[in-house]
Amino acid sequence: MKDTNVVSIPRPERKKSEIQARAPRSGKVRCISRHGFHNVAYRDWGDKAPPNKILCVHGLTRNAHDFDALAAELSKQSRVICPDLAGRGDSDWLSDPADYNLLQYNMDITVLAAKFGYESFDWIGTSLGGLMGIALAGIENSPIRRLVINDVAPEIPFTALSRVTSYTGSNLLFADLDSVERHLRETLAPFGPMTDDDWAHMTQHSALKAEGGYVMHHDPGIMQNFRRFAVFMHFSLWRYWEKIKCPVLILRGSKSDFLTESLLARMLNSLPQAEAIEFEGIGHTPTLNAPSQIEPLVEWIARSRSDPSV
Repeated sequence: MKDTNVVSIPRPERKKSEIQARAPRSGKVRCISRHGFHNVAYRDWGDKAPPNKILCVHGLTRNAHDFDALAAELSKQSRVICPDLAGRGDSDWLSDPADYNLLQYNMDITVLAAKFGYESFDWIGTSLGGLMGIALAGIENSPIRRLVINDVAPEIPFTALSRVTSYTGSNLLFADLDSVERHLRETLAPFGPMTDDDWAHMTQHSALKAEGGYVMHHDPGIMQNFRRFAVFMHFSLWRYWEKIKCPVLILRGSKSDFLTESLLARMLNSLPQAEAIEFEGIGHTPTLNAPSQIEPLVEWIARSRSDPSV
């Protein structure tokens, strides 16, 4: 990728997990859908009263623990809230799978932000979390002050949709955690960088004990609307993207099938304030758990915060 707004960072070799053993607080907030109330769980890192506030929102079938390493670093200067979206992790499953959609997710996040009294905050979103951020940042009076989009564009290539829908949303039963880890290593092979410790950490927080073994720790119903988008709709958030006014950083894996070079170029051309960092040798998605990915992200946030106009 050759562009003056894109910084390319080589893929590092890591010998051990960088996850810090700093315990965050945890809690739940009550939200509402068309069909009733549900609880959204979150992990709460850092001092309770810092001037800087960050929300980190995970990908489609993932959970808040994906940000453990990043949140531990960011919490040195900020309060960092990492929710489990409805249907994932420790959050409740929704009674009607049709309610798993961007509007519902962002209404839940709005309730979460209100719980902490946040009128504005920075947003870091991976994949689905990035789409949510685009939709929120592109509307009038958005609370998002800075937006970090991790490996997703305002539209999703059909080949990427097909790949994801081929392995998600099924009721797989695994005999043991080793089987879960093998499944994750196979289906999430483009993730990076990942050490053996990282895979073990992901497995621990991606598996749920069930009768006869383990299942994935999310509601299979979350795929219902996602598959409908793939088959029946041309999913596009460009109208939101083009209205974003806050500083934007786009992160891309150089081998990503979700955020292609052409999509990244269009994003940069249509939003003058956007910048990009590309991680070499990584697919969808950069995991943001190694210094080579965390440090440039932290530096960008600090530089953006030093701008008095933001």
